[in-house]
Amino acid sequence: MAGADAMINAFTTLLVTVDPPGLAPLFLAMTQGMSTAQRRQVAVRGSAIAFTILAVFALFGAGILAALGISMGAFRIAGGLMLFAIAFEMIFEKRNERKEKTTDNAITKDHIHNLAVFPLAIPLIAGPGAISATVLIAGTMEGVAGKAQLIGVIGVCLALVLMALSLAERLNRFLGVTGRALLTRLLGVLLAALSVQFVVDGVKSAFDV
Repeated sequence: MAGADAMINAFTTLLVTVDPPGLAPLFLAMTQGMSTAQRRQVAVRGSAIAFTILAVFALFGAGILAALGISMGAFRIAGGLMLFAIAFEMIFEKRNERKEKTTDNAITKDHIHNLAVFPLAIPLIAGPGAISATVLIAGTMEGVAGKAQLIGVIGVCLALVLMALSLAERLNRFLGVTGRALLTRLLGVLLAALSVQFVVDGVKSAFDV
């Protein structure tokens, strides 16, 4: 069973990576013209699909890495670097630009009823960063109890995502442009520090320091 510090670290890492406040305005753009009930359906379905994806990687991600001959230390280093890249984008406002571009492309290609799957669940919620973070955290959780706790953390994070999507219109008005920019940068700095810790732990693990 994981300790309180490990659980807080797991929750913070996943929440910052998924970035519910950053998803809210993008969700509004994707579902433009939909009724409140239709938006709720898309939000619930997208969050449920993203939870399933992250839960599968929490349970079987390490097994997949082992089958490919990749050590957890190496994956921690690679994942930490990837998370640092996401943090850099958040701090310098590149991430939202990329997400908005993904959203615009998807709307022209996919029918509106499939928005919950793409691009909402993948890659906006359960993107490469969230999947990498999940596998990294799963490697630090021991036994069935640890994995169950991680899935619980994923559930809480996705519940907060669903809440942010459900309150997207109000949240967007409340935060405003300045509030969103400030929150995104603060979360980016926090994620940068956590990603460096992943790299440090990966180096220690890889070289048995």
